[in-house]
Amino acid sequence: MIAELGRFLIALALAASFAQLVFAWKGASRGGSGGFAEAGRLAVVAVVVSAGTAFALLIVAFLQSDFSIAYVAGHSHIDKPLLYKVAAAWGGHEGSMLLWCLMLGLFGLAISRVGPADPALRLRAVSVQAILQLLFFSFLAFASNPFDRLLPAPVQGADLNPILQDPALAVHPPLLYVGYVGLSSAFAIAAAGLIEKTPGRALGAALRPFALAAWTALTAGIALGAWWAYYELGWGGWWFWDPVENASFMPWLLGAALIHSAIATEKRGAFPGWTVFLALLAFILSTLGAFLVRSGVLTSVHAFALDPERGVWILGMLASAAVGGFALFALRAGSLGEGEGFEPTSREAFIGANNLLLAASAGVVLVGTVYPLILDMSGGAAVSVGPPYFNATATPLMIAALVLLPLAPFLPWANGGARAGLAQMRAALLLLPVAIGGGVLIWMGAPVLAVIGGALGLWVLGGAAMDAVSALPAARTRALKFAVAGRALAHAGVGFIALGAAADASRPPELTRALVPGESLTHAGYTVTLEDVRRADGQNYLADRATLRLERGGILQPERRYYPAADQNTREVAIRTRLSGDFYAAIGEPRLQPDGRVGYEIRLAFHPMIWALGLGAFMIVLGGGCALYARAAGRVVQRRRAAGETAARGANS
Repeated sequence: MIAELGRFLIALALAASFAQLVFAWKGASRGGSGGFAEAGRLAVVAVVVSAGTAFALLIVAFLQSDFSIAYVAGHSHIDKPLLYKVAAAWGGHEGSMLLWCLMLGLFGLAISRVGPADPALRLRAVSVQAILQLLFFSFLAFASNPFDRLLPAPVQGADLNPILQDPALAVHPPLLYVGYVGLSSAFAIAAAGLIEKTPGRALGAALRPFALAAWTALTAGIALGAWWAYYELGWGGWWFWDPVENASFMPWLLGAALIHSAIATEKRGAFPGWTVFLALLAFILSTLGAFLVRSGVLTSVHAFALDPERGVWILGMLASAAVGGFALFALRAGSLGEGEGFEPTSREAFIGANNLLLAASAGVVLVGTVYPLILDMSGGAAVSVGPPYFNATATPLMIAALVLLPLAPFLPWANGGARAGLAQMRAALLLLPVAIGGGVLIWMGAPVLAVIGGALGLWVLGGAAMDAVSALPAARTRALKFAVAGRALAHAGVGFIALGAAADASRPPELTRALVPGESLTHAGYTVTLEDVRRADGQNYLADRATLRLERGGILQPERRYYPAADQNTREVAIRTRLSGDFYAAIGEPRLQPDGRVGYEIRLAFHPMIWALGLGAFMIVLGGGCALYARAAGRVVQRRRAAGETAARGANS
C-alpha cells in the first residue's frame, strides 16, 4: 500500500507543479493578484504536501523494512541501526532525488511567501520554479521512482553502503541539497526578473537572501563532507579534488561571487547583468553536479554510479535549464540597466575583481573536471587530472582573491578614496612579522605554498578583526550590527580555513608499520604502544579493535570493520585532538612476521591545526546566519515604517 500511495503522491506533485506553472504565470500577467494568483499559491502548497508526504512514507517503508520496494531492499537491512534506516531514505539515488524534488517545492513555497516585494515578479518566479519542478518530478516519476516494486521480496535486504553509515553522512546530503536546490530560487528570480524587465537594483535585492541561504547551507554541507572524508575513509585527507567534490565546489565559488555581486547591485546598481548571469550559472552547475554524481560517468566514493540512461535524462534537464536561461539572458539583459559608474579604487571595483577571480577559479575547476570525461566519451585516450593541475591553476587565483578579500570593506562606494580607507586597516601591520616569519620557515624547508597560505590566512583574519572593530560601533541599528558581524565572521572563517589548509599542507609524512602487541612506534613526538587487538562486533558488522596506548597518556582505539550484508571492509580511525593538531591512527590488515608472530598494520599521521578548517567553516555558516537575520530584521523595520506612514496619511486625511 505504501508503494502505491507513494507513486500516486509523486504523480500528484507533478500535476500540482503543472498547475503552479499555469496559474502563477497567469496571476503574474494580471499584476500578481486575483483568483489565478491565489490558485498558483495553493498549487505550491499542494506540491510541498504531496512530496513531503511521499518522503515521509519512504522513511516509514525503511523503518518497517518493506523489502517489497526495490529501493528499500537495495539500501537497507533488517539489522541496520535505526538512524541509518532513516538516513538510507536519502542515501541512494531514487530517495535523494525525491528529497531534491521536495526541496524544490519548499523553495517554491519560500518564494511565494517571502520572495520579491513586487507581486508580479514574485508570482513569475514561482512559475519559473514550477518549470524546474516539472523537469525533476518528471525524472523522478518516469525514470527514478523510489516506490517501484520488487517481487519476490528478499528476506533481509542488501544494506546501505557501509561508509555512508555515519552520523555526518546522515546530515551531509540534506544540507548539500538545500545549497544546490536553494540556488534554483536565485535562478527562478533572475529569470523572472528578465521576463518582467525588472531593474537590476531591485532584482539584486530580491535574489540576494535566497543566494545567501543556499550558499550558507552549501558551506555547511561541504564542510561536513570534508570532515567525513577525513575520519571515515581512513586515508586522512579532507580534500582530494575528486570530481564529485569539485561538483559542489564550483557552485560554492559562484555562490560566493553571486552574493558579493548582488550586494554591489543592490547598493549601487553595479554589475546587474553579471549578477543575473551568476544566478543562472550557479544553479546550472548544481545540475551539472547532479549529472556527474548520477550518470555513471564517474567512479568515486561520493558517486551513485548509476546507468547512463538516467544520466541522459539529467543531461536533458541541464540542457533545458542552460538553453532557456541563457537565451532569456541574451534577449533581455539590456532591460537590467547599466548601473552607475565607479572608480578603480572603490568598493565596487574590488568586489568586481574578486568576482572575476572566483569565477575564473570555478572555470579552471570545471575544465579539469569535465575535460577527462569528454575525452573519454569521445573515444580519446584516458587521462587523469589530479591535484597537481588544480593546485597549479586554481590555487594562484584563490590566493589573489584572498589578497583582495579584506580590503573592500574599508573602501568607500563609487568615488574611491583608497588612501583614507586603507589607513583604517591597521591589520596591514601584520604583514611585516608575517613576512619575516614566512621567510624563516621557507629557509627551514617549509613548503612555499603552505607559508603563503598561512600568511594570507593571518592577513584575512586581521582584516576581519579590524572590520568588526571599526564598523560595529558605527552601526546604528540591530540589523546593521548583525550585517557587519556576519561579514566579519564569514571573512574570518575564510582566514581560518586558509590557516588550516596551510598547516595541514606542511604536515610530516605519515608512518605505516606492522606492529606485534607489545611493540612501540614513535611519530611526530608521540610514542604509541600496541597493547592488543580484540573483537568489537557491532549490530551489523564484525570488527577488530586495536588498543594503542600513548606515552603521554591516553588511549586510541581504531577499528577495522567488515559488513557481511554489503561484503565490504571499512576503517574507523582514532583521533587525539589537541590545539597543536590531530594525532591520527588507523589499523589495517594482519601481517605474518618473519618470526611467525602476527602483526597488524598501524598507520600514524599528525595533522597540525586541522581544527582551523572546522572552525573556519563554522564561522562562515554563523556569518551567513547573521546576515540572513539582518535581512529579516531590516524587512521588519521597513514594514513597520511603511505601516506607520500609511497610518499617518490616514489620520491626516
